[in-house]
Order: sequence, then structure tokens, then C-alpha cells
Amino acid sequence: MGFHSKPTTFVGHVKIKVENLERSLKFYQEVIGFDVLEQTDSMAKLTTDGKTSILSLVQPINAIPKQGRTTGLYHFAILLPERSDLANIVVHFVNKGIRFGSSDHLVSEALYLDDPDGNGIEIYIDRDPSEWSWHGEEVAMTVDPLDFENLLTTVSPGKSWLGMPEGTVMGHIHLHVSELKKTEEFYVKGLGFDVVNRYGTQALFLSTGKYHHHIGVNTWNGAGAPAPADNSVGLESFILILPNEEARNRCVSNLKQIGANVTEENNTFITYDPSGNRIVLAL
Repeated sequence: MGFHSKPTTFVGHVKIKVENLERSLKFYQEVIGFDVLEQTDSMAKLTTDGKTSILSLVQPINAIPKQGRTTGLYHFAILLPERSDLANIVVHFVNKGIRFGSSDHLVSEALYLDDPDGNGIEIYIDRDPSEWSWHGEEVAMTVDPLDFENLLTTVSPGKSWLGMPEGTVMGHIHLHVSELKKTEEFYVKGLGFDVVNRYGTQALFLSTGKYHHHIGVNTWNGAGAPAPADNSVGLESFILILPNEEARNRCVSNLKQIGANVTEENNTFITYDPSGNRIVLAL
């Protein structure tokens, strides 16, 4: 549908910090269904197609458990290609005794769970965009119960869960932030996103290309929430894929105009949102 390919700006990769890499790898391979693309003693790049990585795990030196009431990762969201894939992973979770939550967001159907460190994960499937309801510039989203009876009619008969299917992408990322005003300015004026939904006064959903959201931000951990320690479990960074070098240069210029810091390291541009969430600007 073009929401996760150029010329749309989208989240291409998320890197998270974990306390114990071996424990996390076991979870992400056996429960979620990723394969390992590359691995060292302290880092692993995970893949669904054997060629590209959409998720990396890193174990910091002297890693400490996730800190509550801080900014950072709320969840990253894995987008599956087909509705039957979501049904199949539901059966897989039930068979393995995995506890998970669920929701129907009108634009999508989603499952929710945490990894062994408490990093939030969403696994979802989009409804066809023709079914999304737009009111001006805002798309209607809600938190309704998921209709499992209907979803499970799409289970592939006689086919067990064989891992994340090829064509799986990083659908979006949702962040805890300390406030919304400067955050909105950063993502809209700086990075060129559009606000597509305001969830009360405590959350914003942003996208490009009329997607329901590539980025969500909320203050549910409290206004003024501090950033976690560098060695804390949670978000290390995420990569935004920009359409071309001109678009990236424009973002860098716009970010500097609003006072955001942008650094360049070996032709890699890195910035931080007002709550300290680290973003890599890539092509």
C-alpha cells in the first residue's frame, strides 16, 4: 500500500536495549518468530526475510532493568502482511501459553505483549485504507475489543506458525514523551510529519502519506517524565527512512531552525526529540 516504502517517510528499524541478550534471543526467535541475521556477544540483528533487519537487540555494559515513569519506548509495532498471519500467531501464542492483550483500532487489528525485559510489542494487521474513516485531517481510531471469532476464521488449516512471514515490516513506533507541544513541533516542523489523530490531551499520532500513524507519542508516564539512564532497558534508537538526500537535507535544516541538535557521524545523521529519544535519519 506504499505506507512503508519511498517516497513515504517511515520507521524502518528499531534498536532496543535488553538485560540479557541470550534470554531475549530465545524469546524473539521462539515466541515472536524472528531469525538472526547478525550476532556478536552484545548485539543481534533480527530479520524476517534473511536479508534486512527491522529490529536489533543490544545488551549495554552493566545493563539495568527498565525504569518506570520515564520517557522512551511505549511499544514498537510489527506489521504482518496478511490477516491470516495474525490469526496464526494467535494460535501460536495460545499453544505456547503466552499472555497477550488485543484491540480493534478500526484502522487495524492488534495484539500486545511484552518481551522478557518489559519492552512493549504490538503485532498487527492493517485494514484496507478504503475502510479507514477520515474527518478532515484526522483518521478515526479507537480501542475496541478484537473479534477473535471472526479473526480465527482466517487461520490457515493444518499450517502451524512458522515464524514471522517474509514481507513483515516495522509498522510504527509509539513513544513516551515528557510533553506534547515541543514534541509536536519537532515531528511536524522538523521532520515533516502530519498530525493525524489527537487522542485527548495526552497523545498524538503522526504520519506521512496519509497512514494512520508511523509514530505515536504520549505523556502517560507523566508530564515532565525524565529520560531513563543510558544503560537502562528500553529504546536505544529508531531509524527513519527518508525519500532521498534532498528530503534529508531539508529535515536537517528544519530541525536546526527549531533548535534541535543534529550530528553527523560517517554520513549518518542523528537527532534527538525533545524527550531524548534518539533518531537516525537514513535513506
